[in-house]
Amino acid sequence: MKKLLFQLDTDSHPSSFDTVVAYDGGADHVIPHGGLTPDNISALVEGTIFTRAPKFKKNTAIFVGGSNIDQGHALFQAVQKHFFPGFQVSIMLDSNGCNTTSSAAVAKIATSTSLAGKKIVVLGGTGPVGQRAAALFALEGADVSITSRQLTSAEVACNAMNNRFDVELTAIAASDCDARGDAIKEANIVLAAGAAGIELLKPEHWQNNINLEVLADANAIPPLGLGGTQMFDKGMDRHGKKVWGALGFGSFKLSLHRACIEKLFEDTKQVFDAEHIFQLAKAMV
Repeated sequence: MKKLLFQLDTDSHPSSFDTVVAYDGGADHVIPHGGLTPDNISALVEGTIFTRAPKFKKNTAIFVGGSNIDQGHALFQAVQKHFFPGFQVSIMLDSNGCNTTSSAAVAKIATSTSLAGKKIVVLGGTGPVGQRAAALFALEGADVSITSRQLTSAEVACNAMNNRFDVELTAIAASDCDARGDAIKEANIVLAAGAAGIELLKPEHWQNNINLEVLADANAIPPLGLGGTQMFDKGMDRHGKKVWGALGFGSFKLSLHRACIEKLFEDTKQVFDAEHIFQLAKAMV
């Protein structure tokens, strides 16, 4: 029986990255569909749950992706509303790598220092990875803030994660490198999660900060988010701080992503969102 993964994407063109990792994770066939919303998925979902006998149904699974986490989460929830006992398949949400990348980053950072009670700042944290990473840090007992150039953007992101995960994140406005340098003065851990190719901190903003223990950067496109670091840094000691670059934890992100795909085909009841993927990351790290 072939393992079929239906890739339901909110973007018009489904992610080729997600397609490749799905095959590497053990899917025999990946069937991508783009431009999906909660209003146009009924036939697709019904096709996955009504076609195979119960003992074979585990060989069908659903992956929800796209670039927008809010749209992805809405689609993820809408798909599950079509499920009922005996007629469901396993499902995973990872819009723009929000869950696998954030889980990999947080799990790797946790190998360099403890998280509970630490002050953590997620720079440029209003995107999918930054939001989910901030929530995961908070669930581990950290005091977490999200920065954005506009306070309202940071507040929207914090409120979304507070409501989704029942955590308390703090919004900070920081419009340039100097402002972000001020925002991290008391921080123990910094994760740069801004847009690709944008430097969020210069070396002088972090190298002499005696409070900082760990820095991580999710950006692999020069200029990096954290000036003075390297994308291949893998817990590298730089100026007395442990540094993780995007490619330093990127291989683990791919391993985690593939492991999630593999587990989707174990039975029909897997529901992989941030919490579940992070638990797997902690077990694998």
